[in-house]
Amino acid sequence: MAAGTPLSRGRAGPPEGSVVLLSGGMDSATCLAIALHRHPPVHALTVLYGQRHDREIRAARRLARHFGVEPHTVLRLPLRGLLRSSLTDPSRRLPRAGGSGRRIPSTYVPARNTLLLALALGYAEGHGLRHLYLGANAIDYSGYPDCRPEFLRAFERLAARATRAGVEGGARFRVEAPLVRLSKAQIVRLGDRYGVPWELTWSCYAGGARPCGRCDACRLRARGFRGARRIDPTVV
Repeated sequence: MAAGTPLSRGRAGPPEGSVVLLSGGMDSATCLAIALHRHPPVHALTVLYGQRHDREIRAARRLARHFGVEPHTVLRLPLRGLLRSSLTDPSRRLPRAGGSGRRIPSTYVPARNTLLLALALGYAEGHGLRHLYLGANAIDYSGYPDCRPEFLRAFERLAARATRAGVEGGARFRVEAPLVRLSKAQIVRLGDRYGVPWELTWSCYAGGARPCGRCDACRLRARGFRGARRIDPTVV
């Protein structure tokens, strides 16, 4: 492992178990591989919150099978009408012009990571797990407020005060975001080291039989593979 790779804070201690928020994309797949290495046993949680397609969900199922992760829970929440975003509303156009400075793009899903981490926290407390893995990235998605390190640390503080395990048992829940300060190229290289099967992942916002190659997610993915001097097996 390359020096300085931000996998987790401190030295690895006794296994405390983890729950990985597994979307089926390249970031969550890399987090799953890292969690299996650092904090077993690993449980996977995939949430359908009203996404405009289910390609990522199918990818998540394939990844869980590939890595032999059990249990893998797929939770369906009918939130499309509440979480208004171009990722949940097929009538809205997906942005295709790349990043737009400091403006938060239309692909932002209101409070998504807050909701997902809350579900992961409840799951973790109920199953005696202590590490919550999230594929948040503050570089490529710097406009998303719930992908920033300060949000992740704030959620850890909340977890210590909002759970019985934290208040009565002194449990420390950790939000593990090992990709938060990495570029997409660095994520590709890291995933390669951990054996992530990129051909099983899905990133495209549009869904369909093949990646569209034009949405922001496709552009970022392509940039990452180019930067890492790798070939993306999903587009060959």
